[in-house]
Amino acid sequence: MTKLPINLSDLLRQRTVEGERIEYKAGWNPDAIVRTLCAFANDFENLGGGYVVIGQDCDANGQPVFPPAGLQDNQLDKIQRELLAHCQLIQPPYFPVLSVEDVEGRKLIVLWAPGGQNRPYKAPEAVTAKQKTWRYYIRRYSSTVEAKGDTEQELLSLAAKVPFDDRYHPTAGPEDLSKPLMQAFLQEVGSELAAEAGPLPVEVLARQMNVAGGPSESPMARNVGLLFFNETPERFFPGVQIDVVWFPEGAGGDRFDEKVFKGPLARMTREALGYIQRNYLRETVVKHPDRAEATRVWNFPYAAVEEALVNAVYHRSYEEREPIEVRIDARELVVLSFPGPDRSIRLTDLQAGRAVSRRYRNRRIGEFLKELDLTEGRSTGIPKILKVMAANGSPTPVFETDDERLSFVIRLPAHPLAVDSAVGLSSEVTPEVTPEVTPEVARVVMALHEALSRAGLQEALGLKDEKHFRKAYLGPALDSGLVEMTHPDAPRSSKQRYRLTESGRRWLKERQA
Repeated sequence: MTKLPINLSDLLRQRTVEGERIEYKAGWNPDAIVRTLCAFANDFENLGGGYVVIGQDCDANGQPVFPPAGLQDNQLDKIQRELLAHCQLIQPPYFPVLSVEDVEGRKLIVLWAPGGQNRPYKAPEAVTAKQKTWRYYIRRYSSTVEAKGDTEQELLSLAAKVPFDDRYHPTAGPEDLSKPLMQAFLQEVGSELAAEAGPLPVEVLARQMNVAGGPSESPMARNVGLLFFNETPERFFPGVQIDVVWFPEGAGGDRFDEKVFKGPLARMTREALGYIQRNYLRETVVKHPDRAEATRVWNFPYAAVEEALVNAVYHRSYEEREPIEVRIDARELVVLSFPGPDRSIRLTDLQAGRAVSRRYRNRRIGEFLKELDLTEGRSTGIPKILKVMAANGSPTPVFETDDERLSFVIRLPAHPLAVDSAVGLSSEVTPEVTPEVTPEVARVVMALHEALSRAGLQEALGLKDEKHFRKAYLGPALDSGLVEMTHPDAPRSSKQRYRLTESGRRWLKERQA
C-alpha cells in the first residue's frame, strides 16, 4: 500500500483546519469528492494541490474530531474500486495517490491530489448521474466551487503553464536523485514512508514522493526533486546558491568578505542561516542606573532574517541564473533575489504587510519548505518580519522592487543601539554571537564531554520530561550556537547526536578557568 510523504497523524493532531489544501469527509460521497479532486488538480493558486481525508469528521469550525468516524473494512475495497472508475470521468483523466491510514484504531482513506500537469481539468457535477454535465472546479478557502466567468477564463489561460519547479527536467532521471537525501527528508517530517523506503528502488521511491514521473520506459526527475534531493543542484540550475557578503567598511567600502553556500535547497538555506546567526547577529545589553532590568536588543533579530531569506528561497525564479545575495554591514542586512513579486501585489500593500499573492511561483518548493517547518506559506512572511522587527524595537524594514519587477529587496535596518558598537569593525575582526547562556544552557554545555544522543543527554541531566527538556534545555542550547547536531540535515535521525561547537568549547574553557 502506498504511503504518504507526510505524517498524517501529526497533521490531524495539529488540528489542521479544513482549508484550501485539506478537506475532511466523514463518509464516502463520490460526487463531492471527485469535484474536490478536480479542484486540487487544477491548483488554481499554485499551492501544490491538497488532501482529501475520507472517514474523518470535523466540527463546525472545520477542525478534525477525535476519534475519527473511520471506515469499515468492507468499505475500503468498494471505495477504491468506485474511485478508480469515477476518476476516469475527470477530463483529462486524473488519479490521486491513495493511502489507507490507521488513526486511533480507525481506518481512513487519504487521497493526495498534487497539482496536475495537464490542467485545466473538469469533472461531472454528479458522477452517478446518467446524463453528465462537466464543470471546471477550483478551491476557494475551504470550499470547492465552480469556476465561472473571469475565473474560468483565467483557469483556461493556465493550460500547459505548469510551474517550473513542478516540471520534468528533460535531461535528468530518477538516478540523479539521492536516496539518502529523500530518506532523511521522510524521516524528518515523520512520514510512514520512511520505514518502507529502504528496500525501494530510487525510481519507485521518487514516484511515491512525486519528485519523478513520466512513462516507465523513460522516467524523468522533476525540478523540485533535483533542487531538494541532489547534492549539486547547481549542475542543473546555475545560480542556485546563497552568497553572504560582509562589508566591514559599509556597502561603499573597498573591502568585503564573501561566503558561498551551495547544495540541496533545505541544507543550503539552513547552513546560510546558521552562518549568519553565528557570525553577524549580536545582542546588545544596555544597563540602566535607575532600574535592575537591562535593555536587550539584537542588531538583526534572527526570526526576521530567517523569514527574509526563506522568502527569497521560496519565491525566487530558478530559471534565473542569479544567486540570492545577503549583504550585511553594521547598519543593515539586505536580502536580494530575482525576480520581484507578482505584479498583482501593490508595493504600498507590501510595505504595509497586507500583500497577498494571487498565485505562487513555486508550488512544490513551498510544499517541501512547509513540511520542514521553514515557512508557513500563505503570505505570512512579510507580516512576521514587520512584527519581529517591531518587537525588537528596530526601525521598520523596507521592501523594494522596480517597475518591471525584475528584483526584490528586503532591507532590515540594524537596531540603533547596536549600530555604534558595530561601526568600525575591520575585516580581520569577525563579529560573533555573544549568546545569553541561561543556567539550563550552561548545564547542557557542561554535560557534553562527548557527543550524546537526546536520551543520553537528558539522562545525564537527570530530567524525565522530554517536552520540558527540549523546550528549556536542548532548544535554547542549539539556538545559542554553543551546541550543534552531528546530523543537521536529518534532525530526527536515530543516529542524531549533540556536541559542543567551537564556541561551546571556548565558553566551557573560560567557565572552568
